[in-house]
This record gives sequence, C-alpha cells and structure tokens, in this order.
Amino acid sequence: MLDKTNLFKEEEKAILVGVVHKGQSDHQVQEYLDELAFLATTAGAITVKTFYQKLQHTDAKTYIGKGKLEEIRDYAAGKNIRVLIFDDELTGAQITNIEKATNIKTIDRSDLILDIFARRAKTAQAKAQVELAQYQYILPRLRGMWKHLERLGGGIGTRGPGESEIETDRRIVREKISLLRRKLNEIEKQAFTQRKDRGEFIRVALVGYTNVGKSTIMNLLSKSDVLAENKLFATLDTTTRKIVFENTPFLLSDTVGFIRKLPHHLIESFKSTLDEVKESDILLHVVDISHPMYEDQIKVVNSTLAELGCGDKPTITVFNKMDMYEKNTFDDWLEPEVKTTLLNELVKRWENETNSSCVFISAIERRDIDRFRSTLLNLVRNMYTKRYPYKTGFGFQYDAF
Repeated sequence: MLDKTNLFKEEEKAILVGVVHKGQSDHQVQEYLDELAFLATTAGAITVKTFYQKLQHTDAKTYIGKGKLEEIRDYAAGKNIRVLIFDDELTGAQITNIEKATNIKTIDRSDLILDIFARRAKTAQAKAQVELAQYQYILPRLRGMWKHLERLGGGIGTRGPGESEIETDRRIVREKISLLRRKLNEIEKQAFTQRKDRGEFIRVALVGYTNVGKSTIMNLLSKSDVLAENKLFATLDTTTRKIVFENTPFLLSDTVGFIRKLPHHLIESFKSTLDEVKESDILLHVVDISHPMYEDQIKVVNSTLAELGCGDKPTITVFNKMDMYEKNTFDDWLEPEVKTTLLNELVKRWENETNSSCVFISAIERRDIDRFRSTLLNLVRNMYTKRYPYKTGFGFQYDAF
C-alpha cells in the first residue's frame, strides 16, 4: 500500500477550507465544514481554524481567490500549521499552486477520506481496495503533483522534472492498478463462493451514512462484538452474523458507511465489499435522527444505493438515537402533552414517507428494540414464505453458514 503514515502526524494542526457555491447557505456550508472537521479528527489532525469563501466560479489555478489564500497564509504564519484541507476535490496543479502560495501541505476531501480508509483497513481485501483507490486518485494528478507525490512516498518511481519521468510514473501507476485489480478479482471470487454457500438464508444488510450507529445495532441484534466507536468509517470490512429470532434464522451484515462526496473511485474499489448490499434481500437503512442534517444524509444514502442498483430493495428505515434527538429538540420545561404531539407528528410524517416501513429506536438505551425486532422478523418471515412456499413453520435447521 502507498506509505501515507506521514500524511498526519500526532496532533498535527490543520486549517479547513470550503467554498460556498451558488444555492448554498452559510449554515449548510458550516455543517459541511463540521463534517470535514470530524473527518480530520478521525484522521488524527486538530482543526484550529476554518475558512470559507463565496464564489460564483472556482479559480482554475488555486480553487479559491488570491486574496483568500493570502489571508490563510497570514493567519498560519508562526502557528505551526501543518496541513490545509479543502472540502472539495482539487486537481494536482491546484494543490501545487496552493502549496506554493501558502508553503503549507495541501490535501482535499478525497485524499483525507483515502487516508482514513488506509488507517482503518485491516484485511488483505480492504488494504488492496484502498491502495487501488489511492492509485486511481493519483493517476490523473501526476503532471502537477511532483511535490505532492514526494509527500506520499512509496514505490511510485523516480521523482524529477520532465515528461519522461512523468510517463514513467504513469506507466508504473497503471501497472500497479492492473495488478491490484487482478488481486481483487481473485479475492472477490473467493468471497462470492462464500456468499453462495449462504444462499438458503434470507440476507439482511445494515446500510446508512457513516457514524449513525450501524455497528451498535449489529451488536445489539447479534449479541456480537463488532467495533463501534464515535469515529467515521469505523467499519470497512463487511461483518456477517447468523441471527435467529423465534426459530427464524437469517444473516445480518454490517457494511461500510456512506458519506457526502464519497470519492467515485473509492466506491468502485469497494465494489466487492458492497456486493453484500447488492445481494441482500432486505436493507436496514439506519439514520441518525439527532443529526441536524439527517434528511440530507438520507438523500446521500438513497442516491448511493440507486447508483449500486439497490434502490428498490425492501427496506426498513431505522431512525436511531431518539434519545439524543429528544435531548437536542425539546426543552425541559416543555409540557409532556406537547412533546408527545410533536413526536407523533414526526412518526406520522416518516410513516407516510416510507409507507409505514420505519421504526424509531435508541440502540444505546435499547428503546423500542422489541418493536424493531418484530418488524424485521415479520419481513424476514414473509420473504421466507415467498421463497419457500412448500415449507411449514420457521424452525429451519441450516448448517450452511
């Protein structure tokens, strides 16, 4: 894998930079920058300042305006700022020009997400997927990224000016991409064989925006110990467990979380991992209802599912973190009757939106988990009945998994 261990050092200070595009509000951009700060924290950086600029059109050379770059440079002077992180994707030339203007290492949102994935990857498949995405990210940026490539390190090839060296790097990168694709194809064949052996089971996949509580729900339903922490992309490798509710077995998979502006080449690289979603029978779309932009997150997930060809699968929308939603929304002095009325209106609204295929829970407080299990169990049993109409009862005895 590309050596990116020096991208973020311990307690590395960072400045975040965003652009307010046409049709966006300052509040919306602030929410985006808050998410970028969370990404930076997950990667090991400390955000000390955020800058944003309203632009009709971004600058082809430096993305933001010359005056804003000077403002950032002047602010950073003497503060030991190690990295600028832009919320949008930059070209190699833009990165080089920004670094020349500010004398500060510069990365974009895609590079940041790739760094987090590189840190989180544990299995051979995840490491190969991340490495492939890194090379796909670098390839179109080679011409303007000499300094940037030196920062990454690893066997990309000899650095230096001139067309011949650039072409040498391009050839090496393309060969590496080809090698990684062959490696992933072999891993995918093995994974497909394993999934094929589970064919008799109804398969359920947890999907959703990153950090909405999927792994916590996985642990709750399966009584397992999947990593669950308050960081983005805690789960990269799909974890599958056999669940039995009232003598009815099914398979439950926890998958990588989605996020706004998830790099396309990352989705492509993780295609084999996301096959768990594509081949599932039922989706549990987990939503952090306490997040101020949870509706935007729903749209991001639905859009990504549609891109994967999974938009029409039977889905239960699981509105998680109701305890935090109530804490953030209702004051202590609010009359209980008013609170109940507002909660009922919320439930009614989303029941209409999802054709009554939704539940409202708190996984941490185990609130309304019985109703959640009952809703899921009914859907699983109905699917078994359609798939195996000749069977009676649900006391299946499967040894395939």
